[in-house]
Amino acid sequence: MRAVEKRGLILNTDQKDSDGESMDAPPDIPKPLPGKPVRLLDQFRFYLRQNNYRYATEKTYVHWVVQYIRFYGKRHPDEMGPAEVEAFLNHLSVTRSCTDSTQRVALNSLACFYNKFRKRELGTLNLRFGRRFKRPPAVFSHDEALAIIEQLHDPIRLISQLMYGSGLRISETLRLRVKDLDFSMQQLIVREGKGKRDRVTVLPRGLEGRLNRQIALAASLHDQDRANGVGPVWMPYALGRKFPNAGYSLKWQFIFPGDKPAIDPQTGIVRRHHIHADRVRRAVRAALEAGRIHKHAGPHTFRHSFATRMLEQGYDIRTVQELLGHSDVSTTERYLHVMNRGGLGVISPLDRG
Repeated sequence: MRAVEKRGLILNTDQKDSDGESMDAPPDIPKPLPGKPVRLLDQFRFYLRQNNYRYATEKTYVHWVVQYIRFYGKRHPDEMGPAEVEAFLNHLSVTRSCTDSTQRVALNSLACFYNKFRKRELGTLNLRFGRRFKRPPAVFSHDEALAIIEQLHDPIRLISQLMYGSGLRISETLRLRVKDLDFSMQQLIVREGKGKRDRVTVLPRGLEGRLNRQIALAASLHDQDRANGVGPVWMPYALGRKFPNAGYSLKWQFIFPGDKPAIDPQTGIVRRHHIHADRVRRAVRAALEAGRIHKHAGPHTFRHSFATRMLEQGYDIRTVQELLGHSDVSTTERYLHVMNRGGLGVISPLDRG
């Protein structure tokens, strides 16, 4: 990995993973594309962005197209068709024992690539889908959630408390900016959650003091960056061009800024992004081990636990659906199966007097 010096800052250049994605760059900033892409995958990315696909979806679709191409020894996709797609998807199920959901994501990726992007209909495929498992979500008890949080240190501790106290996804928490918190209304706004929808959820009153201290820390780093010539914070869409000075405003700064500035893969500008999600995942895994909590869990389990606590407290399921940002109430209903007690809420005969 090469080092780059810019305005007195020593920065590492982006390391690439096996799919050509940057491992050091912020994961939610799209990689730059040429104005007239020549490479096939760049053309596919260009098509997805033209049609307003989420960047997470873009990365997933490109990943499966790359896996498909590699499976056939890097043959050009135009030389292949339905028979090769069918064989690849059946390989995922039969040989690799992938789940039904993984296989369907791969199918959606290749269907988009061929049917929409290359304008070649795949038609009906004879697929053997893997088994579909309906597993109840892992949920922490209230005591378990507090015990895990107790093992953590700020800012990861505060991030986990927001996930548990507000029902946020890890990406939604890390993308919070100063302007998204409303202490007077005791609420926070999630910008572009899953499905590109904004939503409002509860802001725990007990976190107000520590959140203000975290904002003060972010402001201090922001002042330091401006003194060192670091560029403005990354702005979504074309807001950076429309309001060129907005990225220097405190209200647009991430509440949980990263430790060091990094090179924006889109523009080459040195700027400070938010903490990487992998840092939170590693810390929570370590806390689970330290607390001897042997559940198949991670940061997202705090969100599951929030939903379960809300239902246990008697809140209407539609209210919980709105707080979580679920488009379908059936997604929220699965938490009804894990609330109150295990085993669908029944009492074991051994526990009866």
